[in-house]
Amino acid sequence: MKNELTIKNKLGLGTAPLGNMFREVPEEEALETIRSAWDAGIRYFDTAPFYGAGLAEMRLGEVLSTYNRDEFILSSKVGRIILDEKEEKEGLFEDGRQNKIKTDYTEDGTLKSIEDSLKRLKTDRLDMVFVHDLSPDFLGDEWITKFDEARRGAFKVLDRLRDEGVIKAWGLGVNTTTPIEVALELEEAHPDLSLSATQYTILQHERALERMMPLALEKEGGLIIGGSFNSGALFGGDYFDYKEITPEQKKKVEHFTEVAKNHGVNLKDAAIQFSTAHPAVKAVVTGSTRPDRIKEDLQALNATIPAAFWEELLEAKLISPKAVLPK
Repeated sequence: MKNELTIKNKLGLGTAPLGNMFREVPEEEALETIRSAWDAGIRYFDTAPFYGAGLAEMRLGEVLSTYNRDEFILSSKVGRIILDEKEEKEGLFEDGRQNKIKTDYTEDGTLKSIEDSLKRLKTDRLDMVFVHDLSPDFLGDEWITKFDEARRGAFKVLDRLRDEGVIKAWGLGVNTTTPIEVALELEEAHPDLSLSATQYTILQHERALERMMPLALEKEGGLIIGGSFNSGALFGGDYFDYKEITPEQKKKVEHFTEVAKNHGVNLKDAAIQFSTAHPAVKAVVTGSTRPDRIKEDLQALNATIPAAFWEELLEAKLISPKAVLPK
């Protein structure tokens, strides 16, 4: 089940921030971010209905519909249906659209989700589809029941769509490693490309190296890595993996910052290169609402980072000796 997708520069634009995650992003700023990504050479774009209750997809579609569809790769997600009914929102996307969202991993729900996404994205096809947030961090103890629903529904229909050539690849899009590991070992379903957010980063990767990364290689599939900066924690932000950062996590970031300063290294460069170095990784998606940061992300791929920087991180036990380091 080896996928043949090739993502230019191994870098894509993640659009959660464009769904008004954490703040209200003006429409023109969001559209200009997408245009700037395109102008900088980005040709892979990832989105989801959950991002602002369809807002990110609508903004992405507004821009990408003006370009040749054969020139870019597009992924979205299933597992949630956006309803016409409205409600007051709280949390990550409280500034997004106020439409209610229904969780649905059934076959009918999956097909409905794809159909709705295509309309919002103003396109006729998706290249990759990820089953979204089928994970204990969103679903709690119910995640096992929902996983079984997806196994009987979403997984089967996505297998069929891939085999028919309607999509090129599918997998899970989650913020924990266990669901991806379980899905890769199923006999009745065959995910070939998953999106792992926050789990294979320079700040956090030990758990991923135990099973997820080896399994992805063994199954000849691959991984897209999201959340490489762990919600901005790497740069001194107030959040780590979408939650308020803890004092222990802050201390770890300070240690990374000190080592980077010692070697004149930009931590963004190190983070992107770290996540792309593993052979199971097909691409890294970074999210931004600032057009100028897209170029920074691309430049990070080719930045020179001295071997002594990685050696000091290893000696300080800030990164695992099992990690594949950039060359």
